[in-house]
Amino acid sequence: MARFGRGRRKKLGLSEDEPAFYDALGDADVASVMGDEALRTIAREVAQTVRDRTRIDWSVRESVRADMRRSVRRVLRRFGYPPERTEDATELVVKQAEQLTADYAP
Repeated sequence: MARFGRGRRKKLGLSEDEPAFYDALGDADVASVMGDEALRTIAREVAQTVRDRTRIDWSVRESVRADMRRSVRRVLRRFGYPPERTEDATELVVKQAEQLTADYAP
């Protein structure tokens, strides 16, 4: 999240946690193909998916982690994220989610 100042986050219309996913999904190659609007939409959907799927023990239970990865892949596929980049992006999203878990856990 460090690359996002408040001004840039506000300009893109992203919430507090969405820039982490925007950055994880939007490397230079993908950003040039998909554009800011698509990446913004995907970041929002992925952030919501992570919020919805996060449980207290999600990061230690492999079955819950697998569900998280499947859900993220579905979002990426639905929005036309480049298939050859999906696995790397999914792993980055899961790592970001692990860092943000404390904020989401009920």
